[in-house]
Amino acid sequence: MVNRNIITGCALAAAAALSGVDDALSRDLYRYRNAEGNVVVDFMVPAEYVANGYEVINDEGVVVKVVPRQLTEEEQKVRAAQQELDEQAVTEQERLRKWDESLLLRYSTVEDIEEARERALQNLRIRVSILKSNKRSLKQQVENYQAQAADLERRGQQVDVVRLGVIEDLQREIETTDKAIADRQREIAEVAADYQQDIERFSLLREMVELRRSLLAQERDSREGKSTAPRR
Repeated sequence: MVNRNIITGCALAAAAALSGVDDALSRDLYRYRNAEGNVVVDFMVPAEYVANGYEVINDEGVVVKVVPRQLTEEEQKVRAAQQELDEQAVTEQERLRKWDESLLLRYSTVEDIEEARERALQNLRIRVSILKSNKRSLKQQVENYQAQAADLERRGQQVDVVRLGVIEDLQREIETTDKAIADRQREIAEVAADYQQDIERFSLLREMVELRRSLLAQERDSREGKSTAPRR
């Protein structure tokens, strides 16, 4: 009689072997190219070939994952530049969308934009006019104090420190006012330019709307013409 222990041992060994085969069959495979350019399929990708990219294949022979090759430094720069351009394009598209919506909500005609421009510019011109008036007043005060100082000097008297300090303060105020006038004048130019862009953009939008209406009307007329045409 065959020893039962021997039979049992053989059975266990066979089961372990079969289990190892099943494990091997169920493991993913990796397909890559070696240094010679040949396609290799193995249970792992050597470290020196990982950067070249590889494919993962399941136990049914289906590619379940593709790992692309690592980009070169130059290619990475090109991709980064393209991504930046794409982001800028998206940002610009969103800016134009918001701009168009704002124009169509606020205005019905180009004349509406022109009237809004004149109101805004008139407000700024009034501010400039006030600043210039203030400047004239300050200059007159400086001239008065300077005349007083000159009169004192002609009489052989020393000009007091307080009077000289007032003149310096007034001159600083004039410089500040000059800067404010320049800022307002620059703002006038910027506002005028912004409204001109609004006018041009709004005109373009209206042209597109009219073109769309015209094309739709032509399409509708064409369909109606075909539907009413006599059949032969």
